[in-house]
Amino acid sequence: MTLILNRRQALAVGAGAIVVLGGTAGPAFAKNDSDDIIKKFTGNATPQQGRVKLDLPEIAENGNTVPMTISVESPMTAQSHVTDVLVVADGNPRAGVATFHFSPASGAAEANTRIRLATSQNIIAVAKMNDGSFFTASKAVKVTIGGCGG
Repeated sequence: MTLILNRRQALAVGAGAIVVLGGTAGPAFAKNDSDDIIKKFTGNATPQQGRVKLDLPEIAENGNTVPMTISVESPMTAQSHVTDVLVVADGNPRAGVATFHFSPASGAAEANTRIRLATSQNIIAVAKMNDGSFFTASKAVKVTIGGCGG
């Protein structure tokens, strides 16, 4: 037996399947996971304020290319150095922005890049030191629409 459905019947079957499956296929945007990413990076340790410097504009006229410089105070010797720096954005659909890796051969724990921000939000940087300690800093960035203060 062959089942032939007209357009109306096919739409009714599809709508019924959606109702059976819970009504939606999932959220349009994922929940921001900045806290989860930081907890995973630190192993649930609480980072201390200090040693990390975030240089970002207070107002970004274009959220697609926001300049960022991050630096961490460290002698960068074999005995005391930065191993990793995590950068997250608490307002983007996905929080992870970048992870930078350093070694004593890096000479300085500093990185420059451009990041993309969906909206006005906080940028959070967490630095991991070779002794297992963590330091953090954050900065609010207001993203305007066409430079009009939106």
